[in-house]
Amino acid sequence: MTDLRIRAATPEDLDAVLAFWKVAAEGTSISDDRGGVERLVARDPEALILAERGGGLAGTVIAGFDGWRCHLYRLAVHPDHRRLGIASALLAAAEERFVRLGGRRADAMVLTRNETAHRTWGAAGYGAEEQWRRWVKPLTE
Repeated sequence: MTDLRIRAATPEDLDAVLAFWKVAAEGTSISDDRGGVERLVARDPEALILAERGGGLAGTVIAGFDGWRCHLYRLAVHPDHRRLGIASALLAAAEERFVRLGGRRADAMVLTRNETAHRTWGAAGYGAEEQWRRWVKPLTE
């Protein structure tokens, strides 16, 4: 796909990213607000990776690395741009980032009910680890 551009998000992109997630992403997160995404980009300017096609936002992935583990969140592709290799291009960029930073293994947050995502992640070489369960505690209300 020659017109696909992969790049890190800038603070100027954040409103568009939040609007994009409402259309393209499954589920919501406690951090899906301007403050949450601003903190992400301020702390790690390369973590939020965008795919642009035809001058518009076509996909996103968050590739967070805490020095210990590589975490993937918010892999989303606009419904009009699916099945064109955009998710694969975003994951390749995220994985290249992780390798560059010294990461050894990537994990992804994937909703249990999202069968489409299961197929996407499986095709990319990721597998569920059923022996693990995510435990969470909100720190704010």
